[in-house]
Amino acid sequence: MKVPELFGSMVFNDAVMKERLPKDVYKTLRKTIIQGTALDPEIANVVANAMKDWALSKGATHFTHWFQPMTGVTAEKHDSFISPCADGTVIMEFSGKELIKGEPDASSFPSGGLRATFEARGYTAWDPTSYAFIKDQTLCIPTAFCSYTGQILDKKTPLLRSMDAISNQACRVLKLFGKNVRRVTTTVGPEQEYFLIDKKDYAKRPDLILTGRTLFGAMAPKGQEMEDHYFGSIRPRVKRFMEDLDEELWKLGICSKTEHNEVAPCQHEMAPIFSTTNIATDHNQLAMEVMKKVADRHGFVCLLHEKPFEGVNGSGKHNNWSISTDTGENLLEPGKSPSSNAQFLLFLTAVIKAVDEYQDLLRISVANAGNDHRLGANEAPPAIVSMFVGDELEAILESIISGTDYTDVTRTMMNVGASVLPDIPKDSTDRNRTSPFAFTGNKFEFRMLGSTFNIACPNVMLNTAVAEELRQFAEELEAAADFDKALAALVQREVTAHQRIIFNGNGYGEEWPAEAERRGLLNLHSTPDALPHYTDKKNIRLFQNHGVYTEVEMRSRQEIGLEEYSKTIHIEALTSIDMLGKLILPAVLEYSGKLAENVAVKKSIGVNAPAETAMVQTLTDKAAALADKKAALETVLANVPADTEAAAHYYHDSVIAAMDDARAIADELEMMVGKKYWPFPTYGDLLFYV
Repeated sequence: MKVPELFGSMVFNDAVMKERLPKDVYKTLRKTIIQGTALDPEIANVVANAMKDWALSKGATHFTHWFQPMTGVTAEKHDSFISPCADGTVIMEFSGKELIKGEPDASSFPSGGLRATFEARGYTAWDPTSYAFIKDQTLCIPTAFCSYTGQILDKKTPLLRSMDAISNQACRVLKLFGKNVRRVTTTVGPEQEYFLIDKKDYAKRPDLILTGRTLFGAMAPKGQEMEDHYFGSIRPRVKRFMEDLDEELWKLGICSKTEHNEVAPCQHEMAPIFSTTNIATDHNQLAMEVMKKVADRHGFVCLLHEKPFEGVNGSGKHNNWSISTDTGENLLEPGKSPSSNAQFLLFLTAVIKAVDEYQDLLRISVANAGNDHRLGANEAPPAIVSMFVGDELEAILESIISGTDYTDVTRTMMNVGASVLPDIPKDSTDRNRTSPFAFTGNKFEFRMLGSTFNIACPNVMLNTAVAEELRQFAEELEAAADFDKALAALVQREVTAHQRIIFNGNGYGEEWPAEAERRGLLNLHSTPDALPHYTDKKNIRLFQNHGVYTEVEMRSRQEIGLEEYSKTIHIEALTSIDMLGKLILPAVLEYSGKLAENVAVKKSIGVNAPAETAMVQTLTDKAAALADKKAALETVLANVPADTEAAAHYYHDSVIAAMDDARAIADELEMMVGKKYWPFPTYGDLLFYV
């Protein structure tokens, strides 16, 4: 396999366009991609025909507008290229109109009240900034999705708008530094964590099939406490999966770069190289889909739930975010002397201010039922948003606040104590896994995202919030008589005002929540706590001012989030009841009945059986208690309030608590019932397969 030839072979990328399009058409299309200008319909026809011919040469028979509705996953409606002829034959056609615009049914996607069931019409519109690709013999055209009335129903459109917003404001700021930049883009490299389990075991677990996580399961004798899986030797079976995954991703132009074992047993990670945020979003959605398909070929199931197993690490998605110009400059690169790099300090200040003022939006962007189980435990950051900047930057910011001179810290050398190894330069910034938002050299790592998340929403929040701060900075500095003095005063004022968000300590420490409260930081424990803040006045004003969302679109997304949370817990509760009634209680009763028969036989021949008798009594008592907990869960589930927000809080406070009560007893019984009687694979089976 020659990787350079394989890479992007299923993508209608720039190289293919340059080869297959007339020069003038190619130049016009590139202008559309780079500058966002409208595409002439005649040009679209030429592009569509070239795209069709290329797709046919790759074995494609259909095309689809590939879009990202509010479900969080992708959607597609396939149409064939065939067009009938009068003589009963067919020809293969694809027009510019079909390329630019599609019309899928919009009625059954989540809309948060934007669309009624009878209002079915929706439109997809080609996003030329993201390359078309071939998947399963189908030409996939990345698109935006909106309603008949123009209201956005997807995750891509607001992302593109937020990218425009931050580009516009960043260009204004850079102009003040004498730089003529046409476009600023945010770039992202999303690290993707996942679990692989045996397909045969998965098929025996209704909870995994229906909810993506185990609702029952006692800890195995061994978990992750030996720390031997992290970066450990990759099992041959898993290695074959990873090799196959890389090949499939490379065909789609996805720069899968790094792969390794993660902390928990059966947990792994894939990390790509950075790309512009909208393309990184498309690629990550594709990567999750491909992971599942490739896993199936290898007899695995790929679990992307944030917390599929209690007691071991959950899975996240680290959103490595940076800002770059069209001239190749990274605006978050401190340089050799960050204390004297005024441009870097101004952009750093904008991010600090944005994270502090819109910490609620960042928390909301990672809020769902699965991530609530993950945040704050097993190396996931806490639900309190804070920033880690490292010792050197913290010292620089403190000198700015105090108005004192800063002496640059020289990079020291670490002697690793072996004469055959060279000395290693010591980084000025360590890594802090407990920090939700950490500076890591020339980028920020937003670590709160759950593994299932579409990364569009967190980046919409981040892009728009930083755009707003840059707008304010630009207006102030553009009006200043003395730019240098105004810049210094602005940075000192804003860093001083927002220093509370910077925390380099242990986010797991018992004292941190109290310290965060003292600082005035939000502690939004759960999704129902976080989502109501979405439509706070300042947040509505933010998105309206930058043309990212209307208030109606924001309220619809808030409604969708709350409904999705409640639906998720409702399904989990019904699955728990089903497993308790059909699997767990029958297994316990069968086992205790068998023991009771043994006791009766022994007593009939005059043999005492104190151990068996005691066990039968314990099993009987616990089975009765479990039946009571099942009934209690059913009662709780029957009394959910009608109001959307109240229902979400009720599911969190009452339904989950009732599920946990039942699970506690069921997990105790799992440790008592003979293995051949237990009705589904245990954690030991799932996490430690051969």
